[in-house]
Order: sequence, then structure tokens, then C-alpha cells
Amino acid sequence: MYDVLIIGAGVSGAFIARKLSRYNLKVLLLDRENDVGNVTSNANSAIIHSGYDPVPGTLKAKLNVRGNAMYDEIAEDLDVHFYRIGSITVATNEKQLATLQDLLKRSEENGVEARILSKEELKELEPNVSSAALGGLLAPTAGIIDPFNLVIHCVENAVDNGVELRLDEEVQAIDYVDDRFIVKTTKGNYQSKLVVNAAGLGSEKIARMVEDVDWHLTPRKGEYFVLDHYDLGLVNHVIFPLPSEKGKGVLVSLTSSNNYIVGPSSELVEDEDDFSTDSMTLANVRSQAVDLIPSIPFNQVIRVFSGIRPTSTRHDFILEPAKTNKYFINVAGIESPGLVSAPAIAEYVFDNYLSKLLILEEKKDYKKQVRRYVRLNELSHEERNALINKNPNYGKVVCSCEKVSLGEIEDLFDRSVPPYTVKAVKKRVRAGFGKCQGGFCSPVVTLLLAKHYGVSPTEIKWDRDGSEIILEEVKNG
Repeated sequence: MYDVLIIGAGVSGAFIARKLSRYNLKVLLLDRENDVGNVTSNANSAIIHSGYDPVPGTLKAKLNVRGNAMYDEIAEDLDVHFYRIGSITVATNEKQLATLQDLLKRSEENGVEARILSKEELKELEPNVSSAALGGLLAPTAGIIDPFNLVIHCVENAVDNGVELRLDEEVQAIDYVDDRFIVKTTKGNYQSKLVVNAAGLGSEKIARMVEDVDWHLTPRKGEYFVLDHYDLGLVNHVIFPLPSEKGKGVLVSLTSSNNYIVGPSSELVEDEDDFSTDSMTLANVRSQAVDLIPSIPFNQVIRVFSGIRPTSTRHDFILEPAKTNKYFINVAGIESPGLVSAPAIAEYVFDNYLSKLLILEEKKDYKKQVRRYVRLNELSHEERNALINKNPNYGKVVCSCEKVSLGEIEDLFDRSVPPYTVKAVKKRVRAGFGKCQGGFCSPVVTLLLAKHYGVSPTEIKWDRDGSEIILEEVKNG
């Protein structure tokens, strides 16, 4: 019997779990994936938006601005790379210059710091911007973050504080009997006084297990390019075009790992599990990007990928209890600016609903920070040598592209949210994120996982079921 059961271990569910872990409550966090933050939270632009764009008065606007202000402390507590590099929205004609004034007014209504840049000021800040650019809107509080470890470390912090995590369990039905929910999954049944539906793309399906809803979610796909560690200075801020009804448009930005990201596209799709990319869409992304930054070195592309976010018919976040049961809370329609809003979403849901339905007693031993991670490529030679003298495995490099050591991977197995797949290792320490995209290190990671869990290498997956890397052993004995 749980006090709260959270369905969905994406960024929203993660922050809600962490918020609840401060109190003496029995909390269960469920996810159908074999790792946390493995779908929408895993494939996005990784931008901490300033909040100038959302329509004033909406939840998106309020929680974007509030969430943005929370991230300095969050990044410190959760040991996550986060940099406030600012964003610039670029105008390339007179009509767009007028629109910048509208966006400036909107930023003022939302309480976001911003100012208009002249053509000369823009060129000084961004020397590689298109010669067609006439000006821009600078929003200095925008930033870039590591979205993978944001979720992983957030859940780790929650689990370290007593939250129970169960992965690879899909919810199949929800009943309400004798003042409690019975949540039926592919692996068992759980009882809870309260349920939070933060299931991302699946949140409408989960909500309809309890009642009919007056909103609908449509998957929207975005395709991206990722460039190698190209020379710094291609862009110095997150560079946006003018936003449209499809979203914020194709951006060009540095990432928290000093790669560059270009994208996304924005197309409605029927299949929420369709993560394919196609040449025509990517060509369109490329065309729009070079309109902003003509000198993008697409010969440095090391990967393309797609992400899918849930677009709501309400065009806003859905944060409310079911009409028929106040103990079932929907956290749905979390698309951009969902990543930046996530800690504020957790705060909003807690303050408006959870705190009023639960008996709360703060833990005396609550830990707000995760145990710090060792990142070999960020240490000085002296620090590396000292570390290697203590543990020689930190001197054995597994991923040459990203300079990831055996010691760093072994440390993951000693944490409360360890990796079970090759992709899960990749997300945590970047082994496989480099130019060769795991061509050299993935076999080593596969064997390390097999050895740690005491299974055959043929059982180790890249990601979901059916993605086993090794088909069979061809030699025996």
C-alpha cells in the first residue's frame, strides 16, 4: 500500500518524486521503459528556455519562468552540467523586426529579462549569423543543460531518499476500490491512496483508464542533427528563428557537452513510437538552419535523431485532478517548455493538490544533493593521477572519443539507479556519444554489463526489448 504512485519516470515524474521524497511517505515511481527519462525527456533540444515566448497567463508561461529561476540550485544539487549562455531570436526582414517588438512586450508581461539587439550588436555577439539578419531579441537567462543526467540524477536523489523505483512495467488497468487505487501492470498489482499520471506520450491512455477526458494528445516529431566537438564559436548563444504555430522553430545551439545541435522539425505523427528520421525532413531542417547560420559545418555531423513530444488540444500543460476523483492527478501535455518547467510543475502539483491530500511530515535525514560524480575529462593532470593512484581503473579508458574510464562506468553500478543497457551507460557517462558513436566502446560496455549482472552477453540490450546487440555465441567450450 503506497501513499503516492507516480506513473512515468520522465522529467516531470522525476521532479514530483524528488519533491515527495522530502517527506515520510511511501512513494512508488513506475515506468514502462527499462531506464528513467528514456523517451521525450531523452530526445529534445536540451534548452532551458527563458520564458519570453509562452502566451502570458498560461501555465506554460508561469511555470517556464519559475522553473528557469530554479535551475542554478537544481544543477548544483543534482550535479548536472548547466550553462546560462542566453538565447537570441533572429529577425531577417522588416516584418520580423516588428514581431520582435511584440515578443519583447510578451517577455515583459511574463517577467523575463530581454532586449532588442541592433544589426550591429547582433553581429558583434554572433559573427557567424546570416548577413540577412537585421536584429534579434536577446534573452540572457536562457541556458543549456544535460537532459539525460538531469532526470537520472533527479530520480537517484529521490531513490536515495526512500522512493521506490520499478522499471520495465507497463500499466494495463486502474481500478478504484475501497478508497484506494489498484494499479495493474505487466508484472503485478499495486495499491495506492493517490496516483499521479505523468506518463508523457501515454498520459491520455492512462487518464482514460479512470474517466473520459475532454483533451487529446497528438505525438509531434522533431528531427535533429548533432555535430562533433567542432571548434567553439560557431554560435555563442542559442539561436532561434521567429516562433510559429508549430513551435520555436529550428535552432542552432551549443550543447552542455560542447557539441552542436541543429533542429528540430515539427510534424504531427500517428505512431508515438516512430523515432525514425528521413532525408527530406532533415534536408528541410538543414535549409532552415543555414538561413540563420550559413557556415554550419554539416561535414561534422556524427548523428541524427528524432524525439516525440505530446501536443495537447488545450495548447497548455494539463495539471489537474480527474473530474471524478481528486486523488488522481493528471500531469499531461508536457511539451516545450516542459524541460525547464519540470521543477516548477512538481512544485505546482505539490502545492495545489498533493499537499492538500496527504499528511506530511518532513524527514530529518533528507539529502538534497546526489553523491558527486567523477568526470575524468574535467580533472587536471594532478587530480587524475591522484585518482588513478587510488583506483587504477580510472586510468583505463573505455571510450576514447569522450575520454570515459572504466572507473567511471563501474561507479554507475554502485548507485541507486544503475544502468541496465548500453544506451543507459551512454546517457550517464557519454560512452558512445563521440565521433565513432560507440563503434569501439560498445562491445566493451556490453561485456561490462554482462559481467556485472552475471548474464550472457547475448542478453544485453542496446535499449528496448528486441535490441539485443549479440545474436548468439558462435564458439563454445
